Amino acid sequence: MPRRTATMLASTLILIALLCAGVLIPVPYSEMSPGPTVNTLGDHDGEPVLQISGRKTYATSGHLNMTTVRVTSADYRMNLVEAVYGWLAHDNKVVPHDTLYPDGKTEEQSTQENAEEFSQSQESAKVAALKELKVPVTSWVIVSTVVKGSPAEGRLHAGDVIKAVDGTAVKEPGDVAKLVTEHKAGENVVFTIVPAKEQAAAEKAHRTATATQKVSITTAASDDSGEKRAIVGISAGTDHTFPFTVDIKLADVGGPSAGLMFALGIYDKLTPGSLTGGKFVAGTGTIDDDGKVGPIGGIELKTVGARSQGAQFFLTPADNCKAAAKDTPSGLRLVKVDTIDDALAALEDIRGGDTAALPKCTK
Repeated sequence: MPRRTATMLASTLILIALLCAGVLIPVPYSEMSPGPTVNTLGDHDGEPVLQISGRKTYATSGHLNMTTVRVTSADYRMNLVEAVYGWLAHDNKVVPHDTLYPDGKTEEQSTQENAEEFSQSQESAKVAALKELKVPVTSWVIVSTVVKGSPAEGRLHAGDVIKAVDGTAVKEPGDVAKLVTEHKAGENVVFTIVPAKEQAAAEKAHRTATATQKVSITTAASDDSGEKRAIVGISAGTDHTFPFTVDIKLADVGGPSAGLMFALGIYDKLTPGSLTGGKFVAGTGTIDDDGKVGPIGGIELKTVGARSQGAQFFLTPADNCKAAAKDTPSGLRLVKVDTIDDALAALEDIRGGDTAALPKCTK
């Protein structure tokens, strides 16, 4: 066989082997891409995203779109060819698998965690919007989660209302940990609670729950390195009672990043006129009960998804501004916001056509 032919054959075989390896060998990466956007003022799967009853609502116009990011599943392993294609693709992002699923977290665990965050973001959005409207909201401290195998397991349950710890009234979730850690491991701590079932029954009957119980729990030592703290194995959170019903109907979405857009949608439906002036506004950002907007992940992909759907303006958490400004889609105006008040002020400028005054995101 002539040397030139042999060289070409060997090169072809090597190329084929490399391509096969690229397709067959998995790599420890996952892919993120722009996900769908949903207008919080509109319908999704045939029903309104925001459903409010027991309070007068007003007609809305335009868009206040929440944005999402698609990710590959925890069980899916990209091959080398897919990873290289993802790195080269402008609208996709390839990241280490552990970034999305740390510590061997399964897809089911990640989905459950995202669902819990999504539910909490809805509650905070309702609170932030109603506070902005000066509508009273009743809040209380609850058991958010109970760690399996902890001293609290079987003694306290998610949804139990924590009235006091060792007789000291609690007003904020942080009060619970503070009072528990005043003990040494092995000591008893006494919780005064309203059981979750009693609280749920009271809310259904529109009355205040009064049947409290005292629960004594022996503390354990934390697993933290360094000084051991006394723990019982719960995390505390906040629950609320609203003077009317606000339901958010949106399935197959997780995480806390839609909080800002839900809050704005609720505010728009409860006030006369249109917040957007008919414009297409999208955005993202977590929100707390006091209306503070927090950063989210995948900002570059969310701006791409928003613009592809026709968004003209994108409400951007201040802490995400620098990353978003590095590669802003053509025709999309980034608007920096740090609170719900910032967002409302920006929307006033947008509907009034005074866009020169909008706070900008810079690199």
